[in-house]
Amino acid sequence: MLQNMVIGNHEGGEFLQPKTKKPFNIEDYKMFIPFLDLKKLASHPYIFALVCYVEHWWLWMTDVRKKNFCILDPYHKTCPSKPRMKLNKFIGYVISRMREALLKKDDREIEPPYINIAGQKTHYDCTIYVMKWLEIIESQNIKRGRYNWENWTQADVDYFRVEYASHILFHEMNQDKDRAIKESEAIRLSKPSAVLLSPYCQIDTYDIDSD
Repeated sequence: MLQNMVIGNHEGGEFLQPKTKKPFNIEDYKMFIPFLDLKKLASHPYIFALVCYVEHWWLWMTDVRKKNFCILDPYHKTCPSKPRMKLNKFIGYVISRMREALLKKDDREIEPPYINIAGQKTHYDCTIYVMKWLEIIESQNIKRGRYNWENWTQADVDYFRVEYASHILFHEMNQDKDRAIKESEAIRLSKPSAVLLSPYCQIDTYDIDSD
């Protein structure tokens, strides 16, 4: 949501009203407000925000009571670029205004640190890490400032990927599920041979597409 809110309305990376040059208010994004449960936000001690930019995902974490911000990035330990820094400041600005009482009155105070935690070993697993972090984050660890989460092996991450893929594929909200099953039935072999049933037989995309 934050990616669509920011990138869709601020392609040039300038997060100000075009005419007045004043910062945008959360009310300026009426198309996104229905997705925010303001009642829960008013009572919940923490706010988590998923962010995607240039095909990379990271997680914003906000302690509402202490008015502290921090960033969990599976790849970067510091902000890697000026555009990313601008984006992070704007996200902090938006989160700060998701409640009636501002978390930060001065936007210049929003400079969240990057938490140094074990991250991805490839350039494409950021989403898996962020989704798994959301599952295992516990308020006790947040309060104590402890982020000693397990340094997963690549086999662990691959398992998480398959797990999430199956959940997404077979979820009742997935409208493409029935079409995918129907199309897979069309190419399924009616009577597979003994060779194809052998555990030593492997078929890849090239074999299917070739004559």
